Amino acid sequence: MIDAILWDNDGVLVNTEGLFFQSTREALERAGVELTQEIFLKHSLRLGRSAFDLLTGPSWTPEKVAALKNDRDEIYAQLLRTQDNVFPDAAAVLQQLKGKTRMAIVTSSQRKHFDIAHERSGLADFFEFVLAREDYVNTKPDPEPYRMALQRLKLPAERCLVVEDSERGLASALAAGLRCVVVPHELTQGCAFEGATAVFSSLTALPAFAARL
Repeated sequence: MIDAILWDNDGVLVNTEGLFFQSTREALERAGVELTQEIFLKHSLRLGRSAFDLLTGPSWTPEKVAALKNDRDEIYAQLLRTQDNVFPDAAAVLQQLKGKTRMAIVTSSQRKHFDIAHERSGLADFFEFVLAREDYVNTKPDPEPYRMALQRLKLPAERCLVVEDSERGLASALAAGLRCVVVPHELTQGCAFEGATAVFSSLTALPAFAARL
């Protein structure tokens, strides 16, 4: 068994990528910009860019863009509060891995949104620590989040495994020298995951796979 598993959160433990797309689309509609699922997939889940980059023209000052992002954040928070988002297999898989390997979360989510998503999830206690968006400068696909996690763990990359759902997350892990398992969801199932150690249709395959590493 490897020494640690680093988990992405959104799209891996909690089914929230669709909610984030919905809230971003609603916010951009107020600005007269249509955000399709295809554009969101390319900008956010593949390239790791903000969909608010679609706002162009001199009228979109940094202050106005920030205000619209705040609107999105409020919409997203409300959606998180009203839905049960934990993937069905997540708790059972984490329970199987508990005590066998160290585990931590490396997420691009803001901590306030992470906390809301896990208010009732029962998953937070499985993890040694959580690195959220406020904890690093450069987000995925940059390797900084995963490199920071390795420093916290005091472990070499070869003794760890990442679980991701998107191309940007996979790219971040690979750039940090980590092996990465990808478990796609409905938004990312058509993506290419070149360089992934494995691609699984379900989290249930992870414990046995990790035990063989």
